[in-house]
Amino acid sequence: MQHALNRRKLLVNGSLLGFATAFGSVIAPRLALAEWNKAAFDGKTLPDAYKSLGVEGAKETSDVQLIASDIAENGAVVPLQAVSKIPNTTQISFLVEKNPSMLAAMFDIGPDMVPDVTTRIKMGQTSNVVVLVKADGKFYTATKEIKVTLGGCGG
Repeated sequence: MQHALNRRKLLVNGSLLGFATAFGSVIAPRLALAEWNKAAFDGKTLPDAYKSLGVEGAKETSDVQLIASDIAENGAVVPLQAVSKIPNTTQISFLVEKNPSMLAAMFDIGPDMVPDVTTRIKMGQTSNVVVLVKADGKFYTATKEIKVTLGGCGG
């Protein structure tokens, strides 16, 4: 009998906790911790995007790896992965030179995170994709041309 009461109490309390959590999420949504860099996403050229991101003297390095297929069969969904072997990496961004907006994605990397991100972006046409890594206040890049066979950003 005692076992049945404990089980019932657990189910009732669990249901109440679930309801309170769900209701609290609807009433008071949490703020996202990310900051929106509108100017960087609005950049139409690589120098504009770099300026908005505060990039000066970015160096090409083999310590930053861009993993992607040479050919994207569909420009609407282009999978990309970036891996940084540079210590103290704090940010990884993907820029597409021939897209209407250069900056396609930007990820902040915390001190306990592995600097390895995977995402999917849109590409309007064949273009160079640049991975931009920020580490210890300096910027590093890796570039790869990806050929698009089916339109993405407007086609």
